[in-house]
Amino acid sequence: MTDLPTPYYLIDVARLQANMGKIAALREASGAKALLALKCFATWSAFPYMRDFMDGTTSSSLYELKLGREEFGKETHAYSVAWADHEIAEAVGHADKIIFNSLGQLDRFAAAAAGIARGLRLNPRFSTSGFDLADPARPFSRLGEWDPARLEAAMDRITGVMIHNNCENDDFAGFSGQLDRIEREFGPLLERLDWVSLGGGIAFTNEGYPLEDLAARLRAFADRLGVQVYLEPGEAAVTQSTTLEVTVLDLLDNGRKLAIVDSSIEAHMLDLLIYRERATLPQDGAHEYQIAGKSCLAGDIFGDARFPAPLKVGDRISVGDAAGYTMVKKNWFNGVAMPAIAIRETDGTVRTVRQFGYGDFRAALS
Repeated sequence: MTDLPTPYYLIDVARLQANMGKIAALREASGAKALLALKCFATWSAFPYMRDFMDGTTSSSLYELKLGREEFGKETHAYSVAWADHEIAEAVGHADKIIFNSLGQLDRFAAAAAGIARGLRLNPRFSTSGFDLADPARPFSRLGEWDPARLEAAMDRITGVMIHNNCENDDFAGFSGQLDRIEREFGPLLERLDWVSLGGGIAFTNEGYPLEDLAARLRAFADRLGVQVYLEPGEAAVTQSTTLEVTVLDLLDNGRKLAIVDSSIEAHMLDLLIYRERATLPQDGAHEYQIAGKSCLAGDIFGDARFPAPLKVGDRISVGDAAGYTMVKKNWFNGVAMPAIAIRETDGTVRTVRQFGYGDFRAALS
């Protein structure tokens, strides 16, 4: 227990390192390299606990790229849906590989990026995403090239491709089938390259996932095509490692019992709102409450929870699985206090690595 005022994100090093151990085992058994996807998790105070188990970082913008180079080091991949003219020189200066989203961007910046390895995003036109909002293979998708003729036109200027078409995919057989299809439809192109990134969204650190089967399949894919395989775990790297610690501020009964806490899904766990999901909350006991945020948004609801005793104002609640796509998306909606960031070491001690106050709120505006 800590006297740090809530709300705060609490990163548990022991849980984080459990994921790192699985990533290290997969790297060893498969020969694949693993790059942390900063779009999911970029809390750089945790990088020292991850750096020895991963090969580097992959980014979606110039700022993520710079953070990865400065704070994580090792291999640095630079991707953006669209690079701007004023960004390209700096991006090339920080990256080991730069991946263009389209043939048009490659044509435009090939000369500027001639000094480093260049790649192209390949869209296989199928995915596992259950959300149209996040489906890279949705109709008329802008994410990558899929036409073999256009890919062929790039072959003399690229050394690899990035394929990102999974989202929380914990189905190994389904993923293996994806690789079968990629080999069948794009194999003649891929075997002329040096590397293939298979992106993120593969839930291989989940409990019970057949890690050995995945390693064998990745090695077979790499051997058949003669390429270096990369994975870009984001959620898989940090799943179940972090909680959002909150405090009950008020209790209501409007036909059901409600508990209002000092946090907000729109401000602190935005994906719950975007994808209409429910938070991971305690479910032990006979006393049920709907846990709601303190913003003015009517739908600011974390979800339903159960407790062994009635809640009281001042009680603390831990919201589980709060690492991925939270700290990178947190915002100042309603001026709700921004959660601090804390780390629980393996010996149980908790240290605060960042707190936010009114000055940060004011500085974010003008």
